[in-house]
Amino acid sequence: MPRFRVGVQIEPQHCSISELRDAWRRAEELGANSIYTWDHFFPLSGDPRGRHFEGWSLLGAMACDTERAAIGVLVSCHSYRSPDLVADMARTVDHVSGGRVVLGYGAGWAEDDYREYGFEFGTVRTRLAALEPGIARLKARLASLNPPPLGRLPLMIGGEGERVLLRVAAEHADIWTGFGPVETFARKTGVLDDWCEKVGRDPSAIERSVLIELPGDLDHIDEFEAAGAQEIIVPSGAPFDLSTLAEVLRMAGT
Repeated sequence: MPRFRVGVQIEPQHCSISELRDAWRRAEELGANSIYTWDHFFPLSGDPRGRHFEGWSLLGAMACDTERAAIGVLVSCHSYRSPDLVADMARTVDHVSGGRVVLGYGAGWAEDDYREYGFEFGTVRTRLAALEPGIARLKARLASLNPPPLGRLPLMIGGEGERVLLRVAAEHADIWTGFGPVETFARKTGVLDDWCEKVGRDPSAIERSVLIELPGDLDHIDEFEAAGAQEIIVPSGAPFDLSTLAEVLRMAGT
């Protein structure tokens, strides 16, 4: 049995659609348990006005191109679309994929995405304050959709804010995704445990996931696992050399 699940985030920047489709097909062939994209409108590195594609549209294509891996947007920003619309998109892609969607959700942070597309950026406080009401609307819409999601559609909450976001994750998340370095991840998962105790939820009910940073975090996979990581996600950008994904899959015993 593998030590942990292994995912990959296929970055939709500085590449073509054919390159993206080839990358997530190869990732599944290698044995990736989960394949993600992201919810931004511009590149996060390199030329800020370089080639870039929208995440939820790509997820529909990923649903058709893959057969086994869980798929998702890591994570969808609640400010860009109404929670009701996100619920309907996720439910629809879940049917296209045969029940494999992970519903990623977060507060958003990239100011350029907001300003360029006409969304109110606000402050960290206002974006976090809107997160939990958004989750309530999302869950209510999912419960009313006909037909309902085909799969489990677990709610993944991404982010590290200790006073608000991790408390929201403790109450609502099926999966929480944090980041490295390992010392930070270990501290944040401990804070999540503390919030679970305060809100009366079993900490083991929330899967712990981490998006590592390369190359530095690669030497600390064992430590991430010891700190509670049940899923380790490897980033991959164009030209999509998946050798690191293969290496982490070997570490996991996949």
